[in-house]
Amino acid sequence: MISVVVPIYNEELLLDELVRRTVSAIESFISDYEVIFVDDGSTDTSLSKLLSFRKDNSHIKVLSLSRNFGHQAAFTAGLEFAKGDIVAMMDGDLQDPPELLADMYSMIRKGGFDVVSGRKTRRKGQKRRSFYTFLFHLLFNKIAELENIGNAGNFSMMIRDAVDALVLMKEKTRYLPGLRSFIGFRQGFIDFVRDDRFEGEPKMSMTKLLRLAGDAILSFSRLPIRLCLYLGLIGVVVFLAAGIYLLVAKAMHFAVPGWSSTLLSLYFLGSIQLVFLGIIGEYIYRIYKESQNRPLYFVKKYYNGSQAEK
Repeated sequence: MISVVVPIYNEELLLDELVRRTVSAIESFISDYEVIFVDDGSTDTSLSKLLSFRKDNSHIKVLSLSRNFGHQAAFTAGLEFAKGDIVAMMDGDLQDPPELLADMYSMIRKGGFDVVSGRKTRRKGQKRRSFYTFLFHLLFNKIAELENIGNAGNFSMMIRDAVDALVLMKEKTRYLPGLRSFIGFRQGFIDFVRDDRFEGEPKMSMTKLLRLAGDAILSFSRLPIRLCLYLGLIGVVVFLAAGIYLLVAKAMHFAVPGWSSTLLSLYFLGSIQLVFLGIIGEYIYRIYKESQNRPLYFVKKYYNGSQAEK
């Protein structure tokens, strides 16, 4: 059986097309399946529409969360409830074409891959947003201590062993493409052009995307904390060079009185210390979140065809 996990947050405008294309794509290559729509605290009619689709198709299951916990938490919830031997992850805005699920399935069943990730070659529409995403992936590929990451997002398919390994990792600050690469297994890619949204506005604002990018970099790279060391060394070099210059200037009697202490103490050391505090503060905040050990999500109800579980 195959499970397809799709997080939903206020997507009432495109649900009809999403369900139609997803079900049609899956049924083109397999009959035993489940589609788990994770309602991430929607405030529109998304949940009621999903439940109406369930009446016509028992393969559709709806996992309703108690509030909006975020994209990565919603995916995690769906993965933990998925029962399939093969599990796919797909965004709910139709930017990930469901028709590629058949090709991913073929790569796993016939190609011998354990994990197949969708790798974006380019994006349609929203050029500014696409440019920022391209820059992030370019930077992340350079500094992340991971292999097989590519320009891949959440769109993917995994065998059961890979899914079990992924859900074993319980950190609260999550970047699933990075975690998916971290678990290993035999990983493959399928290239595709990422579509523009079918309807509505993006639910991931630039602020949320920047936050997710920060989580990814801080979770999978030592560069930020090493940056403190590098800046500190640069500050020492600049401080020594400025000190030598001041000694020479005083000896040659052309030093400007009073500027040296302000420039050296405030400009060099002060700015470097602020950078240190900001980066270290980010790590401390993440340590604090992990020490709280709060659940990633709470389930309100699970509509799975037999009985709603609380």
